[in-house]
Amino acid sequence: MENKQRFLNLLGLAMKAGKLVTGEETTLQSVRKNTVNLVILASDASENTEKKMRDKCHSYHTKLISPCTSAELSAAIGKNRMIVGVCDTGFSRKMCELMTE
Repeated sequence: MENKQRFLNLLGLAMKAGKLVTGEETTLQSVRKNTVNLVILASDASENTEKKMRDKCHSYHTKLISPCTSAELSAAIGKNRMIVGVCDTGFSRKMCELMTE
């Protein structure tokens, strides 16, 4: 199984475990509160959304990755979303490992 598919499977598992926040506003609030370890942004998100999330993540020292499209992200978590925040350090560390290998 390739790393991207393993990443998406892990994302679905994190969703079932209740370790994700989804949606733009909810994720932004969680970044401000420092309750999110990793932000996953769909690679096909608008430039405005991408800039807003990159700037916010940079100022709060939160890692941001864009490894998949919104369709892949939505299929993995079972909701139609462009932005997901991972609240668990274990999940976020493993997801980053999978995307950098």
